[in-house]
Amino acid sequence: MAKKIVKKKKLRVFRLLLIIILLGMVFFAGYLYLNTKIKNLIITGNNYLTDDEVMVQAELLDYPSFYLTTKKSITKKLSKNPLVKKIKIKRSFYHILTIEIEEHQPLFIKKENNKVVLDDEKEIELNKNTRIPTLMNYVPNTKYKKFVQKMAKINKDILGKVSEVQYQPNEHDKDRFLLYMDDGNSVYLTLTKFDMINYYNDVLTQLEGKKGILYLDSGNHFKIME
Repeated sequence: MAKKIVKKKKLRVFRLLLIIILLGMVFFAGYLYLNTKIKNLIITGNNYLTDDEVMVQAELLDYPSFYLTTKKSITKKLSKNPLVKKIKIKRSFYHILTIEIEEHQPLFIKKENNKVVLDDEKEIELNKNTRIPTLMNYVPNTKYKKFVQKMAKINKDILGKVSEVQYQPNEHDKDRFLLYMDDGNSVYLTLTKFDMINYYNDVLTQLEGKKGILYLDSGNHFKIME
């Protein structure tokens, strides 16, 4: 009887050891799986933020675990940047992570504080050089919000041709602005007709190289510079 009991004890110990080894292998395999690093990181849509800035802010510089790095955590970290408007994250086979960013549009530089104003009215310091105009003077609060909204609707290629913007109301129009263009021309606009500046290139073809002041606030006429 004693010998049989010893054999049963040895068998139970062997089974327990086998279970422990199998569990250890499962946990080890799971550990390796969960800690598999991101193999390729693709960042698109960023014009003002650099890839490195996105990676640093999202804490992806060291290519962390593909499975433990969640979309929610990346979105939360990147959303703290005022330039980031929307974020779309996609996971692909072979541990590829794609981050698609939509940025807020820088509209102009405020001369009073040298800060860049975005399309949501936030003001930031932007190190990257970008072709946007400088707002030279104060715009009343009652006009400022609408002014920003109108500036946001200017085509980027046209916005890049504007060097300075001044608020220049007169007794007839309190919504009047003067835009100084890089080519030497000036354009008067009013807030209700601000989108007329998007046709600037078409107007240029009719000026035949002449320089002057284009009145698009009223009358749509051109005064040649003397």
